[in-house]
Amino acid sequence: MDMDVIILGGGLVGATLAVGLSAHGLSATVVDPADPAITLAPGFDGRASAVASASGRMLDAIGVGSRLAGQGCPIARIRVSDGLKPGRLDFEPAADDGALGTMYENKALRRALFDAATGADGVDLRMQTRAVSVERGTAGVSVTLSSGDTVRAPLLIAAEGRNSPTRAAAGITVAQWRYDHTATIGAFHHERPHDNTAFEIFYPAGPFALLPLPDDAIGHRSAIVWTVASRDAAGMAKLGDRAFLHEAEKRMGGFLGRLSDPSPRGAYPLGFHHAGRLTADRLALVGDAGHGIHPIAGQGLNLGFRDVAVLIEVLVEGKRLGMDLGAPALLDRYARWRGVDTFAVAFATDSLTRLFGIPGRTASAVRRLGIGAVNAIPPLKDRFMAEARGESGKLPKLLEGVRV
Repeated sequence: MDMDVIILGGGLVGATLAVGLSAHGLSATVVDPADPAITLAPGFDGRASAVASASGRMLDAIGVGSRLAGQGCPIARIRVSDGLKPGRLDFEPAADDGALGTMYENKALRRALFDAATGADGVDLRMQTRAVSVERGTAGVSVTLSSGDTVRAPLLIAAEGRNSPTRAAAGITVAQWRYDHTATIGAFHHERPHDNTAFEIFYPAGPFALLPLPDDAIGHRSAIVWTVASRDAAGMAKLGDRAFLHEAEKRMGGFLGRLSDPSPRGAYPLGFHHAGRLTADRLALVGDAGHGIHPIAGQGLNLGFRDVAVLIEVLVEGKRLGMDLGAPALLDRYARWRGVDTFAVAFATDSLTRLFGIPGRTASAVRRLGIGAVNAIPPLKDRFMAEARGESGKLPKLLEGVRV
């Protein structure tokens, strides 16, 4: 079967790319070994993701946003503090500027994207299937699947995540390291409303983030990303629900009142990686296959969505010009457009992680001084809000909400 592209990996980024290409008349075969009966089960993944406002416009433009209607919680403001000490930084846009983004549980994103991909005319979805062999040649790409089928296209796209075997097979080097951090994720209910506020509280052991979720039948609800030193991760995992909520209340100073009804929790070791290049012969990397960052700023998924928006624009325009979709000129344009942005965000999040991890009163005082300075300088504050919205740099059309 001949398609416009073959996408290895059908997670949030890979599925979005396939649906977006189909919305523009391009075809994609998506190959993923996962079993939808497992990945779409309600308890499979308790994580939640902040979808920046620009990313949300892309989802609307390709027809996915309507499938998510009513399932997210707008992020009206972000409140940043160094521990519970006096002084904080509030990112709150003007009333007519709209929300900074929307919080969605990953299970809602997965279901909406799976349904959109399943219903898209241009998407050939091959779940519970692996790529047995991949050949990238001068004339195109040929992939033999575990089903025995062979699919062909001018371009191969790796969306397999941070341990991408396709990236490794292409000989693309990766700068990577582990942080001495493990993130515990989950959700709980709380007595007082969150007022659509995301809280980022920095402790020397790591950031403590509370992210607003929609209320449910029980009451007010938030997701939590609680980063601790790796040596403490085992002890954190052993905490019962009551002890976990008690410790969380202490970290919060009780500003959301009594906590209750926690969800199952998960733990994820944190690391950084950045591919030396995003392309090779007839190959492009998207999402975590190309870059992975600390969740300190909640931008990991949005970086992947920005990859998607740029690659769609490059390929759609190339198709209209009658170009070979695996042509070096197209891949170079994608790599140049995304290279600066991905490196800048990766560098910034790594620097913040290290800065807020420095212990001691002097370091804490410096951080509070910096928070106060940003709060007092409107242009600088506006720049940070533009980053949070995903609106910095040269935007591809989809991030403006316009099809290519």
